[in-house]
Amino acid sequence: MKQRSCQVLVIGAGPGGYVAAIRAGQLGLDTVIVEGERSGGTCLIRGCIPSKAMINVAQTVDKLAKYAKKGGHQGISLPTPAEVDMAGVVAWKDGIVDRLNKGVEALLKNAGAELVSGWAVFQDAKTVKIGEGKDAMLIQADHVIMAQGSVPIELPFMPFSDHVLSSREALSLEALPDHVVVVGGGYIGLELGITFRMLGSEVTVVEAMDSVLPLFDKELRRPLELFLKKNKIKVHTGVFAKGVEDAKGGKVQLNFIDKNEKDEKKMQNVVVDKVLVTVGRKPNSASLAPTGVALDERGFVKVNDRCETNMKGVYAIGDVCNSGEMLAHVASFQGEMVAEIIAGKKRAYDPVAVPAIVFTEPEIVSVGLSPEEAKAAGHPVIIGKFPLGANGRALTQEAEKTAGFIRICAREDDHRILGIQGVGTHISELVGEWTLALEMGALLEDVAGTIHAHPTMTEMTHEGVLATLGHAIHTA
Repeated sequence: MKQRSCQVLVIGAGPGGYVAAIRAGQLGLDTVIVEGERSGGTCLIRGCIPSKAMINVAQTVDKLAKYAKKGGHQGISLPTPAEVDMAGVVAWKDGIVDRLNKGVEALLKNAGAELVSGWAVFQDAKTVKIGEGKDAMLIQADHVIMAQGSVPIELPFMPFSDHVLSSREALSLEALPDHVVVVGGGYIGLELGITFRMLGSEVTVVEAMDSVLPLFDKELRRPLELFLKKNKIKVHTGVFAKGVEDAKGGKVQLNFIDKNEKDEKKMQNVVVDKVLVTVGRKPNSASLAPTGVALDERGFVKVNDRCETNMKGVYAIGDVCNSGEMLAHVASFQGEMVAEIIAGKKRAYDPVAVPAIVFTEPEIVSVGLSPEEAKAAGHPVIIGKFPLGANGRALTQEAEKTAGFIRICAREDDHRILGIQGVGTHISELVGEWTLALEMGALLEDVAGTIHAHPTMTEMTHEGVLATLGHAIHTA
């Protein structure tokens, strides 16, 4: 058996792991990173990037459909609607993924990190075995960074199959389903559900909570709910999925019932081509028993603010640990941080704000505290809003069509910005300034005194702040 020792061993080449390995290599540490599939992880290979590529295609198809209507749109007319070749769409999406995958591998190589392909099987907390027989390799390390990520939650009464899909399979369908039912009205389900609707599928959403996207407040959800209704996406809230059964014509029937209903004779159903289950994700921690690393009751690795586990020299980052949200940018931040901690730098995970984005149409963005959260925390609050419909750049892109807005929440006494939220087309591109403002402890006056370029959508942040101060220029 081949043996390899190193200073840093990273398990998993997702957005947390590969960033950790690159940074460790940059810092001169002998680094090995092990990946069982492809570098880039869930986000790059089968999640964030592929879904955004599909969303872009869907938005293009939707716009072309407007040009094909009688009289056209924006002075443009097309004789017929666009035809969607899903195999071609998937091939284009895969081309983007392949390019980024090769880019990650090149970055690892340039940083001096060694990439080992194969599944890591822990022998103990600092030793893993890859492969079997004469090709097997045993790797021992001074420091281990666990970055195995997460996997989709599978419902025990509705296992994944040809008809019941996770987001991973949904992003690789080479034939457009006539009808898709989405189980779970969270961000993944709605992003993909709206994508399929724009591409031409009929879409139904089944959600156990009393609203879709329950983590966001009613004011932020409202434009999205209007979009769902306008685009004939059927939404059933307050219902439990109960399972599937075969239906005629190679289709499948999803059964569901009101969560307060006791009489199963009142079961409802919908017959569809595909069932997309998006009820959340769970940490990929099932293989960690030999390590002695402590897990919490949900299966997440327990870590402190340095992402240290209970085992000396063993760290966990990203979706597999219980520190921070299950977001790619959190994993990347933690990966860089841990590499620097191992190199002797003083770091800790203590962000003021972590941006959350839902890439639906319209998009929803939230950073920091909502007005309700700020009030609940005891802050004296002032609020300002600015609509996309009053922004010139938004109008030129028809970004105002979904009745979007941005909202500023600040302390009334010292004007410190506590949170910024927004809903609307292209609104996600504004999130960098919002996060930076909170991280730097910006006051309303700091943003108000900053010249924002015209014509851009970032002007809305400036106007929203002016509205909070009581003197917005471009809205009454």
